[in-house]
Amino acid sequence: MAKTEYFELGTLSKPHGIKGALHVYLDVDDPEEYEGLDAVFLQIGNEMVPYFISDLQIRSNLNLISFEGIESLDAAKDLVGIKLFLPISMLPKLKDHQFYYHEIVGYQVIDVNLGKLGTVKEVYSTGAQDVLVMTYQSKEVLIPLLDEIIPKVDKKNQIINSVLPDGLLEVYLDDEN
Repeated sequence: MAKTEYFELGTLSKPHGIKGALHVYLDVDDPEEYEGLDAVFLQIGNEMVPYFISDLQIRSNLNLISFEGIESLDAAKDLVGIKLFLPISMLPKLKDHQFYYHEIVGYQVIDVNLGKLGTVKEVYSTGAQDVLVMTYQSKEVLIPLLDEIIPKVDKKNQIINSVLPDGLLEVYLDDEN
């Protein structure tokens, strides 16, 4: 499978103990949905490599994972910082008004006041908030993914309806910045 057929589940952050367990940061809304996993894919270089899980503990303040064949502190250290992935087919189903970020790449952004603006190139987190990235008048524009700014996503027609705050586009169009 190509990398585009996977979603990022989380990251291995540091070893735990001396028997190969690792702290795992799960970048998902509900980590408990993944408690019964048997395997994940780790991105090693450009390859997606399957790793079988021998133990996964989801806790409110700490998630621990152990893999078959990783049984020492040194072996665990080699995996620190590596991202975990699952096939997109394993994403939990969402309600009609909900969406995953990878789904809206390529959607047309239409503003209630300005009309067609551009196409979503990517979605990412700035740390403070999540934003969608599009090109408008040859400039890259970041639009916060907030309910007040993006009140509706029409999955059937691949349209993102927006209500941009006054001046948002001008910030990106001003050549002085």
